[in-house]
Amino acid sequence: MTRPLRIGLTGGIASGKSTVSGLFAALGVPVIDADQIARDVVVPGSPLLARLVARFGDSVLTPAAELNRRALRERVFAQPADRAALEALMHPAIMEELQRRADAAGGTYQILAIPLLVEHKLSTSVDRVLLVDCPEELQLRRVQVRDGVTLSQARAVLAAQATRTARRAAADDVIVNEGDLEGLRGQVEALHIRYITLARETP
Repeated sequence: MTRPLRIGLTGGIASGKSTVSGLFAALGVPVIDADQIARDVVVPGSPLLARLVARFGDSVLTPAAELNRRALRERVFAQPADRAALEALMHPAIMEELQRRADAAGGTYQILAIPLLVEHKLSTSVDRVLLVDCPEELQLRRVQVRDGVTLSQARAVLAAQATRTARRAAADDVIVNEGDLEGLRGQVEALHIRYITLARETP
């Protein structure tokens, strides 16, 4: 393989993707995070932020001229047309920067953390799909605690994402995150060995 093996890491909201990414990073694995890129491409003065303001108005800016993510999220969540317009602006910019960073990152294999990998049908952009999975009831509890939302609000967030069944169907590997950190670490370390072996065996 002329480039590192690319593992697409995905999972539903509050499944534990960030924790898993951190465990891989602690092993020295390059991690390229689409969520971080989504923040980086809309910094004040960026062309993409200007396009977002042109489409959605100044109400999506904070007084410091930064993107008001909460205001934008609330606006597009209930408006399918606005949501589609936002994705049409954001998605190409995020994927272009993700590709650029992956090309520069090196490593035997890489973790590309892409929360909406299944929703955007991006399985073909990676060599394997790694799903961080947990029961939906656990996701709901975590979202309520983390974001301070009601159960009905948490259910609405989950309903807007791919189903657990769809994610599992797309996955080559699954990490089950319903126990403690040590259990999670053990699963990551086992996959780390497997991915190194796969990277070396792939022509």
